[in-house]
Amino acid sequence: MNWHSRYTQQAKWTRDLRAYIFNKIKLDQAQRVLEVGCGTGAILSELSPDIELHGLDIDPAALAECKIHVPSAWLTRGNALQLPYDDSSFDVVYCHFLLLWVRDPLQALLEMKRVTREHIIAFAEPDYSNRVDKPEELASLGKWQTESLKRQGADPGFGARLAESFFGAGIQIVETGTIQSVEREATLEEREMEWAVIESDLAGWVEDADIQKMKAMDQAARERGERRLHVPTHFAWGRVWK
Repeated sequence: MNWHSRYTQQAKWTRDLRAYIFNKIKLDQAQRVLEVGCGTGAILSELSPDIELHGLDIDPAALAECKIHVPSAWLTRGNALQLPYDDSSFDVVYCHFLLLWVRDPLQALLEMKRVTREHIIAFAEPDYSNRVDKPEELASLGKWQTESLKRQGADPGFGARLAESFFGAGIQIVETGTIQSVEREATLEEREMEWAVIESDLAGWVEDADIQKMKAMDQAARERGERRLHVPTHFAWGRVWK
């Protein structure tokens, strides 16, 4: 599994939202920016090198690859629940598909609040508990993937509680909502990437024959023009007054 390709794919899903919010907060005037859970640098690599960019991740392999893609960034291995930075260190702190994986999302937000001077953004937190698969014969696929996330330690329904968590952390919400997906046919590359993730997630506890059967049903539904997949994905942008 090429995780940088996957993270780059996910970054495309929120590109318009990021452009909108970064313009609102005048990111080009920021001095120091932190991405919590920066992975391989799919988003950091899109930001201006004129900004002092910082990235934190728990995975050393991801950080090593991030250094290749964003050589100017200051990268740190660490835990979102205990950020190794002083209070009010950054103008902007953001995350992307992160909080559903964190054991205590509220604590992570409190830490993000502590180290920022003003802006906190969670660009994408999915709610798999309200996933919709069409046709109905593919509903089991969604249930399998949701169960897989739980087995990996994630909270599949966290996205629905994102705004509530911002309030709980004492972050003043400026804007929150769900990302609007554009109805279009997935490219072959996108389908292959999605199935690589599915097969990786389900390996070892769902029979391979069942996975391949579902894959064939998915392809047939696409060819008939009947395939629909929607996972509500939430965002929140907040401010901290200090």
